[in-house]
Amino acid sequence: MMQDIVGDIDSVENRTHDEIAIGDSAVLTRTLRPEDIRVFATMAGEVNPAHIDPEYARSAQFREIAGHGMWGSAMIANLLGTQFPGPGTVLVSQHLRFAGEVRIGDTITATVVCRRKLDDGQRLVFDCVCVNQDGTRIIDGQVEVAAPAVKIRRPRAALPPLAPDATRGSRYQPLLSITRGLSPIAMAMVHPCDTESLRGALMARDAGLALPTLVGPEARIRALAEQLTLDLAGCRLLDVPHSHAAAGAAVALAREGEVAALMKGSLHTDELMAEVVDKATGLRTARRISHVFLMDVPTYPRPLLITDAAVNVQPTLEDKVDIVQNAIDLARVLRIAEPKVAILAAVETVTPKMPATLDAAALCKMAERGQISGGILDGPLAFDNAVSAVAAATKGICSAVAGQADILLVPDIESGNMLAKQLEYLAGALAAGIVLGARVPIVLTSRADPAEARVASAAIAAAMVHARVGQA
Repeated sequence: MMQDIVGDIDSVENRTHDEIAIGDSAVLTRTLRPEDIRVFATMAGEVNPAHIDPEYARSAQFREIAGHGMWGSAMIANLLGTQFPGPGTVLVSQHLRFAGEVRIGDTITATVVCRRKLDDGQRLVFDCVCVNQDGTRIIDGQVEVAAPAVKIRRPRAALPPLAPDATRGSRYQPLLSITRGLSPIAMAMVHPCDTESLRGALMARDAGLALPTLVGPEARIRALAEQLTLDLAGCRLLDVPHSHAAAGAAVALAREGEVAALMKGSLHTDELMAEVVDKATGLRTARRISHVFLMDVPTYPRPLLITDAAVNVQPTLEDKVDIVQNAIDLARVLRIAEPKVAILAAVETVTPKMPATLDAAALCKMAERGQISGGILDGPLAFDNAVSAVAAATKGICSAVAGQADILLVPDIESGNMLAKQLEYLAGALAAGIVLGARVPIVLTSRADPAEARVASAAIAAAMVHARVGQA
């Protein structure tokens, strides 16, 4: 009779050869995440670019493929070594056939069944199979092991914590690489009067992204630089008495063509944006001004643009046309050739009770008619369907966007801001921020964001400026 082995979450216990009957089995189910691939690659010294290089893995041949068998075979080894037979098991031989691909987000179920007990009193042969969430067979075959001779039961040890991400700053490097070979741009740093905003301005200078004009109370900026032992060489200082004056002076520099971009420092977003949107003296264009967060989310295999989570409070359908077009244009500057736009709502169906779903349907039709160009739109989509192919398939959604969105268009500033902050603080995402639709790009990150986020955002601004020059 088949006996399924269910592990005790508080202890590890093996099964000796004599305790195992033919037909006994064990099962393990896991969902594959990007960090799993990175951990496995680090442990095994794996340097296959299809597994560890996001750009290479996104190519047509290897798109999001984690491997044909690497993950499933690791799960089989986990089952045999920790559950059934468990500690003391020694692998003798394996004959596995790798029949399918494993992708980020797939849920894999591994099953091992005792098929034979060999005559030497210790060896066992197991049938092994791994299937994905659709029931597609990924691996099948047999494994022979030497079963443990001694009974072991002991408390389950906690896995050692992974080291903190010492390379957190290096995760911005792919973004910084888009400016390789480009000349620095003139950039006004608006009221850089706290540690992170001043460090960010000077790091952008040192990275060859910006020629900074520091706009704010000069004595205060110099005192802060001295306190932090930062060198202001190469920076122009424009002395103004306070943050409101700094916003006005920086916007004037942009209007006069003295700087090609702005960077928000230690002042409120409203204070800067009030000067930017002023009809008489601001930086308006025919486009609606909007904001994009560019997120690097460890659990998502591509950059994720979220718009608008910082400027437009409750955008109308007309506003959303410009907001999504701004984001598409930015994505193309960032070398995403045909960005996929998921228009978010709480549900996937169009209903008059939820205006966001009506806007989504209208935006998709407008894209079909060429009123929005350069990207692929779909919506309404709930968040899970936008970023998870598994969730989309479960709900029967067939879409070129679902599960692989590059851009998330949120219904309003509240939902967008909460989404971006949740990804940053609960999912370990890194965020860069940029304001679009004005005469010049404006680096706009949260005041709590580190200097590195400002540098990455400056890289986006520099790429935008050079792309605009190249199109002129």
